[in-house]
Amino acid sequence: MADGDTLTSSRTERGLHYPFEAAPAAGEAIAVAPGVLWLRLPLPMALNHINLYAIEDGEGWAVVDAGLATDVSREGWTKALAGVLGGRPVTRVICTHMHPDHIGLAGWLCERFGAPLLMSRTEYVTARMLIGDDPLGPPAAAEAFYRAAGWSDEQLARWRDGYGGFGRMVQDFPRDYRRVQDGDVLSVGGDDWRVVVGEGHSPEHVCLWREKDGVFIAGDQILPRISSNISIWPTEPQADPLGDWLRSLAALKERLPGDLLVLPSHGEPFYGVTLRLEALMRGHEVALKRLEKTLRTPCRAVDVFGALFARPVGDAVLGMATGEALAHLNYLERQGRGRRVRDEGGVDWWSLLETGQ
Repeated sequence: MADGDTLTSSRTERGLHYPFEAAPAAGEAIAVAPGVLWLRLPLPMALNHINLYAIEDGEGWAVVDAGLATDVSREGWTKALAGVLGGRPVTRVICTHMHPDHIGLAGWLCERFGAPLLMSRTEYVTARMLIGDDPLGPPAAAEAFYRAAGWSDEQLARWRDGYGGFGRMVQDFPRDYRRVQDGDVLSVGGDDWRVVVGEGHSPEHVCLWREKDGVFIAGDQILPRISSNISIWPTEPQADPLGDWLRSLAALKERLPGDLLVLPSHGEPFYGVTLRLEALMRGHEVALKRLEKTLRTPCRAVDVFGALFARPVGDAVLGMATGEALAHLNYLERQGRGRRVRDEGGVDWWSLLETGQ
């Protein structure tokens, strides 16, 4: 679909209103608001796409997120830059957070156009740390972390063999950046975009809010159909990202007006942000109640997948599933509702902490 074309056929599902008929094909775009284009690139995983946004910025485009560093993504960008983006340059690359599907081609775009990278500090530094750690090989502390969660020797061996995947999905990540933080106002194409930071899915996730007409680029902080992965990782095993996530969602509910057009990184643009924030919070509370029932018998982290996930957990998502299980377990522990005991083999056994214990 060409630059400037807008689809207006709409539908409503579960209280959310989706104003656009279909998503753009790779290398194409849909105008979703004045001066804002919606692009999409494929991902080689179950979550098979990422949405990107291009905002008119003078003679060029400020782009939000970059896609994985794959040949398919580069082909999609090359087609879009020459076609729907009219051969105009990228003026800046704004990455919502540090996950590879968002930063993978940020360096490629920055180098190609001499454009600066804009990120929050924690996201940028975390990306640099993870990329720098990859060549060092799997650390013993990380192996102990996954063993404590209940991984088998075979699963640990496959993890060691595949270690370093983060860096392989990111190309030439920039060695410098421009910091953005909560409350900043970016002038893009003569319009003000306010930086709104969320937590939980990643440590300092950047969203962008054009207040004059209620356009909100949400990244992974607010998705329409799925909840973003909330995980514990070996680098911070005692973290409480689920607590961060729930507090962040509650703060966003208080801060954001209900009539925003939400532009997410996965799924489709939608209206109904207040309803969606409430549903996301409620979903985790329901999951925590199921988890508490499971913990009436001591369990390892890998034993609670059935309480949290509707589908079986295969090797491809074992790391994320383990991280999410641990996020819920750590949250219960912080709340005084769960406890862990490590056995002689280095495995953690979790159980429900009844009131009064």
